[in-house]
Amino acid sequence: MGFGVFIHRSDSIYDDTPAERYQFPRQYLERARACVGDWIVYYEPRKVAETRGYYAVAKVERVTPDPAAHDMFVALIEPGSYLDFATPVPFSDEDGPIERGVLNEHGRISGRAQAAVRGLSPNDFTRIVEAGLADDNPLLPRTGFGIDEPRLREERAPFVFDEVRERVTTLVSRVVRDRVFRRIVLRAYDERCGVTGLKLINGGGRAEVEAAHIRPVEAGGPDIVSNGLALSGTAHWMFDRGLIGLADDMQIIVSRQANDPDSIRSVINASGRLLLPKREADRPHPQFVRWHREHCFKH
Repeated sequence: MGFGVFIHRSDSIYDDTPAERYQFPRQYLERARACVGDWIVYYEPRKVAETRGYYAVAKVERVTPDPAAHDMFVALIEPGSYLDFATPVPFSDEDGPIERGVLNEHGRISGRAQAAVRGLSPNDFTRIVEAGLADDNPLLPRTGFGIDEPRLREERAPFVFDEVRERVTTLVSRVVRDRVFRRIVLRAYDERCGVTGLKLINGGGRAEVEAAHIRPVEAGGPDIVSNGLALSGTAHWMFDRGLIGLADDMQIIVSRQANDPDSIRSVINASGRLLLPKREADRPHPQFVRWHREHCFKH
């Protein structure tokens, strides 16, 4: 087992779904197999417009031949392990590449930086994850965590090997994952409810909007922004109970079982459609929208 980096871009020609599977050619097979049972970091190349750099982590469950593509393989991601970073990490900072393993013996960036699948040292893994979970401007939660509670951000300290497993423990913590999920979803929706269109910040500087999973974690839904919606408390309650849902074209639909459908429609924004994030990759994925409509929405 070992840590790794998987290069992925939103316009990839490969059959990738980062929270579920990563497709790659045979030349990377041994490197991908070395990551089975351990964590990888997703990286978006610098040549991609508005690149996110290192933007997520996930745990590789197994590697298997792709039955649908000759001489191609798939790294299957352990369900529930994928997590977008609260703060995407650029390839370089003032000290140079954050992934020191891409440097050659002369301290220059080597051809290894171009490899779509590559190993990652424990030091580099810890450094990237620490930066990715850090949040210099955390969104105050609507409920739960108080303003005086500790943040994910920590002071930088010399590397200690035990920090690696400490970071792994952090990655599976539900408290941490919920907080990071809230950050990435509210950022994508500009802290505005996608149903009502309201952007309300209370006197304490706290956004009165919540991050809702479209497909719940308990039902196998991942902590990925495309499985999230920014919703007001009332809209969140109605969505979770199937009183409202989404059509494939993002039209907001109201259940026939609602006892006051006219009141529900009165709080929906004037367009009648979900107000979407600017970035296409952040928008609700059709598979999650269909799952909610088939399993939660009350027809």
